[in-house]
Amino acid sequence: MTTMKSVLTGAQNKIDVVDVERPVPGPRDALVRIRACGICGTDTFFLHMGGAPFGPGGSMTALPLGHEPAGEVVEVGAEVEGLKAGDRVVVNPQGAPSGIIGCGGELGGMNEYLLIEDAEVGRSVAVFPDHVPFDVAALNEPMAVARHCVNRSEAKAADRVVVFGAGPIGLGATIWLKLRGVEHVVVADVIPERLETALAVGADAVINSAGEDVTARLTELHGQAANALGQPRAGTDIYIDAAGAPAVFQAAVDSAKWGAKLVMVAVQKKSDAIDLGGMLRSELTLIASQGYPTEIFEVTPELAEHKDLFARLISHRIPFAEVDRAFELAMTPGAAEKVVVTFGDSE
Repeated sequence: MTTMKSVLTGAQNKIDVVDVERPVPGPRDALVRIRACGICGTDTFFLHMGGAPFGPGGSMTALPLGHEPAGEVVEVGAEVEGLKAGDRVVVNPQGAPSGIIGCGGELGGMNEYLLIEDAEVGRSVAVFPDHVPFDVAALNEPMAVARHCVNRSEAKAADRVVVFGAGPIGLGATIWLKLRGVEHVVVADVIPERLETALAVGADAVINSAGEDVTARLTELHGQAANALGQPRAGTDIYIDAAGAPAVFQAAVDSAKWGAKLVMVAVQKKSDAIDLGGMLRSELTLIASQGYPTEIFEVTPELAEHKDLFARLISHRIPFAEVDRAFELAMTPGAAEKVVVTFGDSE
C-alpha cells in the first residue's frame, strides 16, 4: 500500500499528521499532488472544537483539513477530458460528491495528494498558468469568497466604500473593489501592520479603529450626509464587514446614512449589543454573502494576471514539515495575516 501524509483535527486546538492510503483515481477522477494549501479561519474553528459533531449522537469526529489547495495533476482517469499530467490546478472544494473538501467531507486538501472525484474542468478544477506560484494560486478559494462579497455589494465606480477587517477576505475585497473601478475604498482594522498591507494593495485610506473615531474619520473622508431623521452621518455608501465583531456591526449602524448598504461576509459572533433599531434610522440594507456560487473559477484568470498584488496577502509560507507551527501561527490572534503551507518546490 502506498501511503501519504494527511492533516486531521486532533485533540482540541491540535492537529494530527497521519499516514493514510494514497488515493487511486477511477476512470472519471484525477489525482493532484498538492503543492500549496492555505489555512483558513474555518480550519481553526474545527480545531477549536476538537473536530466536528458529525459522529453518532453528535459526537466529535476527526476531520481532514484544508480547502484552499493548489497543485499539479499527476494522474487522470481514462474518461477525464481537458486535463493531463503536469497541469497546474486549483480546486473547487464544493465540487466533490463526497462532501465539501476540508469542511466536513471525506477529503482534505492539506494532504500530499488529493483525489478529484468526477474531475471536470470548470466545475471541480481549473487550470492556471505556469508562471503563477502555487502559494499564490492557493488564494483562489478565499479570493472567490471576497469576490462574491463585492459582487453582492453591487459597488459602482462612484461609491464610497469602507471595509472592516484587513484579513485575507477584507484585503481581497479591497483589491476586487479597486480592480472594479471603485474610486474610494477605506480599510479599518486595529492592527497597524494590516493597515500597511491594505495601503500596499490599493486602499485609498485606512482607519485604526482602536484609536480613531470611525464615524468622524469616515465623514472626513467621504463627506457628510444624513440618516432618515436628518441626523448627520458619514457619506459612506457601502460598509463591508469582514471582521465579524459586534463592535464592527454597531459602528456601521452608527455611521450609516439613509440608504446605505452593509454587506456581511464575516462569520458573526453572537451578541446582544447590536442596536438593530438603529438600522431603521438609516433604512440600512443588510446583505449576507456566503461562499462563491459562481465565482470560484471566475477569479482564476485575474488572480494570475495580478499575481504580485495578491502575493502581498501572504504573510507566512511554512513548509509542510513544519505544519504544526503553521497551524499554531494561524490560531494565534494577530500573529499572522495569511499562512500558506507549501509542499516541496512551490514555485
